Amino acid sequence: MVLCKMSDRTMARQVLLFIWFLSLSSALGQVSYSIPEEMAKGSLVGTIAQDLGLDLKRLKSGKARIHTGDSAEYIELNKERGVLLIKERIDREALCGQTTPCALHLQIILDNPMELFRITVEITDINDNSPIFKRDERRFEISESAVVGSKFMLEKAIDADIGANDLQSYLLQPTDHFDLKLHSQSDGSKKVEMILQKPLDREKQENMSLILTAVDGGEPPKSGTVQIHITVLDANDNAPVFTKPIYRAIITENSQSGTSLITVSASDSDKGSNGEVSYLIANSDGVSDIFHIDENGLVTLVGKIDFETSKHYQIDIEAVDNGGLSDSSKIMVDVTDINDNTPGITVMSKSNAIPEDSPKSTVIAMISVNDPDSDSNGQVQCSVNENIPFTIKSTSNGFYSIVTDSDLDRELESEYNISVTCADEGVPSLSSSVILSLKISDVNDNAPVFDKSSYEASVQENNTPGLSIFRVRARDADFNQNARVSYILEDSSVNGVPVSSLVSVSADSGVIHAVRSFDYEQIKDFQFRVKAQDGGNPPLSSNVSVKIMIRDQNDNAPQVLYPVQSGASVVAEIVPRSADVGYLVTKVVAVDVDSGQNAWLSYKLHKATDRALFEVGLQNGEIRTVRQVTDKDAVKQRLTVVVEDNGRPSRSATVNVNVAVADSFPEVLSEFTDFPHDKDYNDNLTFYLVLALAVVSFLFIVSIIAILSVKCYRWRREKMFYKSGANLPVIPYYPPLYADVGSTGTLQHVYNYEVCRTTDSRKSDQKYVRPCSESIISLDSSGTQTLTHAQRGKLNIDDSFDQQKPPSADWRFTQNQRPGPSGAAGTPEVAVGTGPWPNPPTEAEQLQALMAAANEVSEATNTLGPGTMGLSTRYNPQFTLQHVPDYRQNVYIPGSTATLTSNQQQPQQALPPPQAAIAAAAAQPEPPKAAQTPANKKKSTKKEKK
Repeated sequence: MVLCKMSDRTMARQVLLFIWFLSLSSALGQVSYSIPEEMAKGSLVGTIAQDLGLDLKRLKSGKARIHTGDSAEYIELNKERGVLLIKERIDREALCGQTTPCALHLQIILDNPMELFRITVEITDINDNSPIFKRDERRFEISESAVVGSKFMLEKAIDADIGANDLQSYLLQPTDHFDLKLHSQSDGSKKVEMILQKPLDREKQENMSLILTAVDGGEPPKSGTVQIHITVLDANDNAPVFTKPIYRAIITENSQSGTSLITVSASDSDKGSNGEVSYLIANSDGVSDIFHIDENGLVTLVGKIDFETSKHYQIDIEAVDNGGLSDSSKIMVDVTDINDNTPGITVMSKSNAIPEDSPKSTVIAMISVNDPDSDSNGQVQCSVNENIPFTIKSTSNGFYSIVTDSDLDRELESEYNISVTCADEGVPSLSSSVILSLKISDVNDNAPVFDKSSYEASVQENNTPGLSIFRVRARDADFNQNARVSYILEDSSVNGVPVSSLVSVSADSGVIHAVRSFDYEQIKDFQFRVKAQDGGNPPLSSNVSVKIMIRDQNDNAPQVLYPVQSGASVVAEIVPRSADVGYLVTKVVAVDVDSGQNAWLSYKLHKATDRALFEVGLQNGEIRTVRQVTDKDAVKQRLTVVVEDNGRPSRSATVNVNVAVADSFPEVLSEFTDFPHDKDYNDNLTFYLVLALAVVSFLFIVSIIAILSVKCYRWRREKMFYKSGANLPVIPYYPPLYADVGSTGTLQHVYNYEVCRTTDSRKSDQKYVRPCSESIISLDSSGTQTLTHAQRGKLNIDDSFDQQKPPSADWRFTQNQRPGPSGAAGTPEVAVGTGPWPNPPTEAEQLQALMAAANEVSEATNTLGPGTMGLSTRYNPQFTLQHVPDYRQNVYIPGSTATLTSNQQQPQQALPPPQAAIAAAAAQPEPPKAAQTPANKKKSTKKEKK
């Protein structure tokens, strides 16, 4: 009857407990399974994929795994079948002891994206343990005087199983004198007492042997026995009695061994040895290894107390007198928790690297935290270190996620060490931490940046093609391929020419190379843009402006504009024997198309028939006499002037100047009729021809293309030169319409003529009106010219026409103000040609010289008309002296063909016809006569004789 009642009650309690557990699991959204203990390895626990609604592919792609915390792994996951299997044999008694229900709590974790599922596996008990007694036998000494109903405490049996498989009943055999009585206790166990039913008689039976059997409720049931030996003693009719049926005590965990717990007391009314009481601990579950009671009833601690292992202890104690009578009681011990456990941190999943453009709240790690302490000692708060773009969030009880809190930038921080600290709320607080390393992968979010906002570089002209000019550099703050910069030359044009035909840029290094040789005279500077592009996808780029300036090189020799060297006739300058010291013979005019220092020209007298007679101005090229001309000086004087620039190395040009020292034209004619060609000129010509042949041959062997390029380059230069009005070598030069001033001009006033004209070329006879005086002009080298007096075609010219009107000083430059591309303006303190080095000729000065020369040619041609032989009012019309304008005395306006006159109200015709020129000459008033010289007197005498 007792067995049935205990079994029904236990089963009902287990059913209610199981239903409560299932309802709790459903409410929490967990998947729960129930399996019996001691299942074989590989046994099926449950189809987890089907129960969670997951695909098998998701289990594989998410790298599904089981997290069990610090406990042993009894369950394993088969991702191929999507089931849970037994991995290790499960012993419920070893796993949970008497705790019910006994369950395993698992977590299944998936990645990409991260997911967490909680699994509860309940372990049900099977009847695999028999009830056992601590001792195999028990001995009692009972007085014969023991009254009926005397109680004797028996040892309780221990069954490791629970529920229906737990201990259910006791049987005592034989039952002649004793019977069993069971008392239920608050912890669900039963106290077993042996009750005397029949008085003992030592004389009839001094010793008795009983068997106590403990039976559980399993199917089939199991049992355990203990042998009870009873010795009947003499009468002891009073048993010890405890002062309290239940004692309570409190002890703090981790207390030292020997700590006093409580003192119990029991009294016995008997006297003598029958009244002496001894105490003992009756527990058979290991409590006696933790606590000890002495003969005085003092209970002390002898083992270790851990709140996390057991929170409560029940100590069963007995008081026994010497007569064998005893009483029982119990001590309820509550263990007080202290904060002696740090939070345990387990990293369930984490990312090693994330891209820098990851959105906010991206999960980088999942952790679980457990603190076995209780109350505030077990409540944990987690945090991450400051000043990092991450935060920690609690997802459920004991589980946390670490997520991004702000934007990431790999260029500012490429790696983070995230320190996760979890601290409980105990006093003092205990904490633990773990460091998670996270790398930030690069994203192409930075364009290349040049070192400068713009670049400037220079290169000297005539450079070698392929020359490295300079280097541009751009840096990219990204990493690896995203930071690999390539340089690209942007398409543009310079004066209609693609910039790619001028320069190129190295894609890897950014070095800018010259594609071809530059010419400063054609292009002085140019600009282009270079683009820097990284290797990202899509690529980012930036550009920069680059300016290349061409530096001038002294690659052009000076060009002599005047006097012009002609092989057809001899050009001679006439110096009268009455010329004083400093007499201006002529002026060498030269230009250099280079710029700066390379265009500064100096003039030197290289050769001369008589070096003591002439000198050349170093800076202005003026040829003057250095002493008084004497009758001993040769009529024919030959000067060689070297024009040299200031380049390094310098370049030069030479010009030959023929000077006639004579007072009469026949004297000049006799000397210059058979003017021999200069031997030095022929020698130089031969040398240059041989040198040119060698150079041409060498260039032909090297490359035909190089020859064509050089020819094309020279052709373009000549074309530019002629377009600017510098085509003087192909146009015959005629003497200008100018008059000498004072005694500094080339000819005296007595040699000036006001009217000139011809009717044919220089080979024919020439006709002229009677001049006021004779003149010396250029002579034909063939010597076929003849001098005749024209008898026909006379013009009626009054006597006022015989002398030339002196020039007006209103518009004429002084000697120090006379223009010239290389002349230096003299000052009152510094003589002309002796001052400091002049400023180099500007482009405007060069253009003025060229335009002036062209203007004089045009004016002389239009004035003389067809058939003239380059004669002017300064020379006798019978001879063909070719002459270019004298830049000492005339003023020219660049871009205009007009000449300045002394009359400001009356504009002059730029190019008057021959009749207008004659009329204008006739209308001029007679100029004052020049001072009389011996030569003038001689000529006057000859006129009177005629």
